[in-house]
Amino acid sequence: MKTIALFCGARSGTPEHSKTANEFINWMENSSYNLVYGGGSTGIMGAVSNALIKNGNKVIGVIPHFLYDWEVGNDECTELIKVISMHERKKIMFDRADAFVVLPGGFGTLDEICEMITWKQLKTHTKPIAFLNSSGYFDKFFDFIDYGVKAEYISGGDLTRIQKLTDMNQFSWDLV
Repeated sequence: MKTIALFCGARSGTPEHSKTANEFINWMENSSYNLVYGGGSTGIMGAVSNALIKNGNKVIGVIPHFLYDWEVGNDECTELIKVISMHERKKIMFDRADAFVVLPGGFGTLDEICEMITWKQLKTHTKPIAFLNSSGYFDKFFDFIDYGVKAEYISGGDLTRIQKLTDMNQFSWDLV
């Protein structure tokens, strides 16, 4: 059974961007995929994890001890792994994942996905990476990446490592 790692916000954000979470939930509910995520029960990550737990999907949360109270660790997960550091969290999520999906979030979300993109650029893995951008939340992020290519800090070939989705049904296991 394949596992999707989800990077997204511990905050709910605006209703417009929260709709993206519902799109991901619907896609996951119609799949047989497992989920590994940050382990919290607040914000978008909480909405997704709680819906998928209720649906019967296997949900693995990975949360640092120091965030357990702040992000309200989700004890309803199929498995909740408590770790020491954010780095350990990312490593476990990486090890358990077959692909990475990004929904709206803040600095933590960007930290997580940028590390996965960097590892892919360095040929550490070939797992698919997809941004669900149905609400346009990541448009400016992609503009920044395009500027990095023009400024010759990012290889244009590196962009092929990222799936920019407006609908989860566009996701491909083959685009690695």
